[in-house]
Amino acid sequence: MSTRLFNRFHLSIFSSLNSATSSLSCTRQAHAHILKTGIFSDTCLSTKLLTLYANHQSFADAILILDSFPERDLLSFSTLINALSKFNRFSSVLRVFARMLSDGILPDCFLLPAAAKACAGIGAVDAGLQLHGLISVSGHASNSVVRSSLFHMYVKCDKLSYAHKLLDEMPEPDMVTLSALIAGYARNGCLDKAKRLFYEMGNLGLKPNVVSWKGMIAGFNQSGLYSEAVDVFREMHLGGFQPDGGCVSSVLAALGDLEGINVGVQIHDYVIKQGLALDEWVVSALIDMYGKCARMSEMCMVFDEIGYMEIGSCNALITGLSRNGLVEKALAMFSQIRNQEMGLNIVSWTSMIACCTQNGRDIEALELFREMQLTGVKANAVTIPCLLPACGNIAALMHGKSAHCFSIRRVIICDVYVGSALVDMYAKCGKIRESRLCFDAMPTKNLVSWNTIVHGYAMHGKAKEAMEMLDLMQKSGQKPNSISFTSVLSACSQKGLTGEGWYYFGIMSNEHGIEPKMEHYACMVTLLSRAGKIREAYFMIKKMPFEPDACVWGALLCSCRVHNDVKLAEVAAKKLFELEPRNPGNYILLSNIYSSNGMWDGVDRVRDLMMEKDLKKNPGCSWIEIKNKVYMLLAGDKSHPQASQIIEKLDALSLEMKRLGFIRRTDFVLQDVEAHDKEQILSGHSEKLAVVFGLLSTPPRTPLRIIKNLRICGDCHAVIKFISKCEDREILVRDTNRFHHFINGECSCGDFW
Repeated sequence: MSTRLFNRFHLSIFSSLNSATSSLSCTRQAHAHILKTGIFSDTCLSTKLLTLYANHQSFADAILILDSFPERDLLSFSTLINALSKFNRFSSVLRVFARMLSDGILPDCFLLPAAAKACAGIGAVDAGLQLHGLISVSGHASNSVVRSSLFHMYVKCDKLSYAHKLLDEMPEPDMVTLSALIAGYARNGCLDKAKRLFYEMGNLGLKPNVVSWKGMIAGFNQSGLYSEAVDVFREMHLGGFQPDGGCVSSVLAALGDLEGINVGVQIHDYVIKQGLALDEWVVSALIDMYGKCARMSEMCMVFDEIGYMEIGSCNALITGLSRNGLVEKALAMFSQIRNQEMGLNIVSWTSMIACCTQNGRDIEALELFREMQLTGVKANAVTIPCLLPACGNIAALMHGKSAHCFSIRRVIICDVYVGSALVDMYAKCGKIRESRLCFDAMPTKNLVSWNTIVHGYAMHGKAKEAMEMLDLMQKSGQKPNSISFTSVLSACSQKGLTGEGWYYFGIMSNEHGIEPKMEHYACMVTLLSRAGKIREAYFMIKKMPFEPDACVWGALLCSCRVHNDVKLAEVAAKKLFELEPRNPGNYILLSNIYSSNGMWDGVDRVRDLMMEKDLKKNPGCSWIEIKNKVYMLLAGDKSHPQASQIIEKLDALSLEMKRLGFIRRTDFVLQDVEAHDKEQILSGHSEKLAVVFGLLSTPPRTPLRIIKNLRICGDCHAVIKFISKCEDREILVRDTNRFHHFINGECSCGDFW
């Protein structure tokens, strides 16, 4: 090719790489032409290509271009890093930045803020501290933009002492900087520091403005200091400042959490007087506040007074309906929004998914998530933690894994709430090893994360691991709370570790200042009962410093079932009937105890009492996931397509049990009928149906995971133990109390649950 022709070709390619008009397809075509002609060594052309790939978010291609540079320079790295930062790909920013440093290229003052933004974006405090050190030695610490980016990075990462030190080094801190630190202190519950800095503004020649007040109100609200947020709002108003829509929205959120309906109504009046009733944020906050205060008529009135459908207020209404258990109305509102083609956003979908998850409509939550993806709405770091509990509730492991992969692809896996939700989902799906792997991979962990993994081990009866995690929690600097001790005491109770249980019960108050609550006493009652000290458990209840609730008496009644202590069961049941007169589970449990002892008069009395109160036993149902689809089986349900095959297989297993000398637990039938009839009744229990359906629907030796909405009965427990040995299957059943891990004829619970 002649030089003249080459130059013309070069100009043609360069003009085709116009960032304003070049599509990703055109960019790739130009890239191919460049490779064919061998002009890739042109640094200007390569940088242009890298920029286009980055702008189209085709970062894999952009990195390949960068790799092909014979000599990479600051410009090429800056182009890629700034593009990654623009699209919030913060983890990738830090990886490319580290690679640049390893190539011996130092950043300039224009690139350093992007790195600080990335550290703030994923809470990478250690990387931020290293970046600060690099800035100090490279001579850029005096640059105001670089210093400001470091300051805001520390504020967002809640390293406020470092931020305050930088503030002290600033020659003339401005209002934005001071307001950011004040809001940071407020957000972390540092009441005195926030107020002290707020009132020191005058010494620096600055006067508080609406932004400063707003930062304090919003910060205290976010940190759970709701009363303080309301006090600051009141002080602002009395000081002559006129709160704007942002201040009003924040204080309404705080009042909702306080259920301060009286002050909320006054704020509503203020909103009308100040002409803020047309502010979309304020209207949404009003709807949310009334929803939290369970004032449905006022909530709907505010929505109706808008006069038009607006997505923010619709989302708030859906959330309010959900919070008050009005799922059908929430679904109807969501359907109405869809029909009017208002443009559902991520908040709309997330609110509806959360509504279904929180109200036991787990399969519908999974369906909604699938529909959301089909419409092109991308889930975020709020959606995934709302969806994952639905996966855990019904052991929809494959759906949970899909959400996990989605989180990785969308680069939200580093979010602490997404990570915690994944830890919980895997634990509830019976995959405690995967749960721990997710926990260990989390870049940052909070109290929720630690409590989730401790609770996961407790659910699986792994007391040793639960205690080890509690110890690691404290070594990491995280202080345990009452939930932490509930989980570890529960783990001890499931293994009958009396000494360890008493130890943790003691240090909870003596070393950590946490006074035992109802749930802690309930765990100790279960622990003592498991160790055969049921009378000691009863005396502990009598000596409690407050009146025992249904949680404590329920723990004693469950233990009476295991030990067949009828007299103590009657004492516990009497208390439960007073505390929870409408809970059918307590009546059923006492009836079980009577029937297991052949006391049919007692069974009849309980049945008559239930009829008198018009109480019915909650129908048993179990869930099992087969080939990415979740199936629900109801007790005694003969409408299942494979019902005849399931019953036939159950009958064959029952005959094999008898042949080998296994005894069915027919004492769990509440009717005084013949043994054969009792076996027929027990064969209809949903967990048995789910296990046999799994046997018929999966290859040999495939593990089965079943979720049961009620406590597993003794006969089902015995039968599933037999099936695990006879069919050489690992079977995991999660009931309302714990996990039962059946392997080779044995259960992890040790036959105590």
